[in-house]
Amino acid sequence: MLAVAITGGIGAGKSALADLLVDKGAHLIDADVIAREIVEPGSPVLQDLIDRFGQQIVDADGGLDRQAVADAVFTDPEALSDLNAIVHPAIGAEMEAQLAATRDAQGVVLLAVPLLRPEHRTDLKLDAVIVVDCPVEVAVDRLIEFRGFGEADARARIAAQISREERAALGDYVVMNDGDLLQLEEQADMLWSELVDRAQDHA
Repeated sequence: MLAVAITGGIGAGKSALADLLVDKGAHLIDADVIAREIVEPGSPVLQDLIDRFGQQIVDADGGLDRQAVADAVFTDPEALSDLNAIVHPAIGAEMEAQLAATRDAQGVVLLAVPLLRPEHRTDLKLDAVIVVDCPVEVAVDRLIEFRGFGEADARARIAAQISREERAALGDYVVMNDGDLLQLEEQADMLWSELVDRAQDHA
């Protein structure tokens, strides 16, 4: 089994590439999905967040009000640090558990990690890292067109992340996604061929 992280800045198209690779046979472990699951009503992580940020982060159905959390941490570095200290270890532990459950499998396991850090390579025992990249203006346009962001909000979200250069330095493979879906599909074909070969060599 080849463990491969896939990451990228907001609007870069990480999920689009991951979907294409899953269609080809990759197994996906998605940090974003796990992040939603660990804060379901009644969960210990949700309670830790309530203890830190107050009852106002809970919606009418007892679930996490993500916008309320975002509002609380977006301009407060200490609050953001506290949020990360609560959420990230729980996400990491669940990713490790899911990855361990696939260790005997063959093929390629993708770990979608939006906030990939250098220590993830060791913690998750990664064999390779894919970074999906695109110019800032392309990302801004996508966030406005497809996700309903205002321009100022889109630029602020991008600016709050690590730089493109820092992210690219983490990658064994850097996929430039500045074109249309057809171009991304062509790159996915080439990347999948390399990953399959690497998985066979790894076995």
